[in-house]
Amino acid sequence: MPAPVLMGVLNLTPDSFSDGGQLDSVDAAVARAHALVDAGAKILDIGGESTRPGAEPVDATTELNRVVPTIAALKKSGIVARISIDTAKAEVAEQALAAGAEIINDVTALGDPEMAAVAASHRAVLILMHMLGVPRTMQQGPIVYGDVVGEVSAFLRERIELAIRAGNAREQIWIDPGIGFGKTVEHNLQLTRAIPRLAELGQTVVYGPSRKRFLGEITGRDAHDRDRATAAACALATYLGAGVLRVHDVAAVRDAVALAARLRETRC
Repeated sequence: MPAPVLMGVLNLTPDSFSDGGQLDSVDAAVARAHALVDAGAKILDIGGESTRPGAEPVDATTELNRVVPTIAALKKSGIVARISIDTAKAEVAEQALAAGAEIINDVTALGDPEMAAVAASHRAVLILMHMLGVPRTMQQGPIVYGDVVGEVSAFLRERIELAIRAGNAREQIWIDPGIGFGKTVEHNLQLTRAIPRLAELGQTVVYGPSRKRFLGEITGRDAHDRDRATAAACALATYLGAGVLRVHDVAAVRDAVALAARLRETRC
């Protein structure tokens, strides 16, 4: 099994939890994107709407104005990475794909009923993620599952079949257990341990622990100081069979992932 692909996060929002507002121009975003690629990113995940806990939704026009100019500029710059659009809106996905994106990262897993058709019409990779609730409220109140691994697996299985019925090729569908999206620390740990079980669904598993709150609760560090914990989580996920790792600091996790991939190749 090859080493996981590193997906670098490119947030074009003013309010993302660890890097909001840092990329306030197209030029800044393009420079950051090239730095991520130089560090080893093979995919760039571009988002124009924050999905942090407590985030308020934005309209499609605002989101499009944030992401499409950057995607177009990246294509013009000759960027070698694949471009992913992190959106829950089919309208945004459609225009992002037309501008040069190849992947849709949908945290609502087809919450927009038109999303599956958009992905199919462009033959785009479609990432389906599990989330309990919506970003604004997903980490509020008691977060209860009877069997978090079983429930997440069942949800993703149903969403995969829905995407296939809409015309998407099975090999073009990736799945993400949604670390930190309506989960407690223990839920996140259980889902990490369950990566081999999730992989039994037959799809590439995307794992995104980067700088998440559960790492802070375990280590006591704030969002800007969680890259070492992120690297550790990514190394474990690599060993367990994750295929794509979504991270903010690609350089910080690259070596840990390379080591874990080699260990995975040689395990008995």
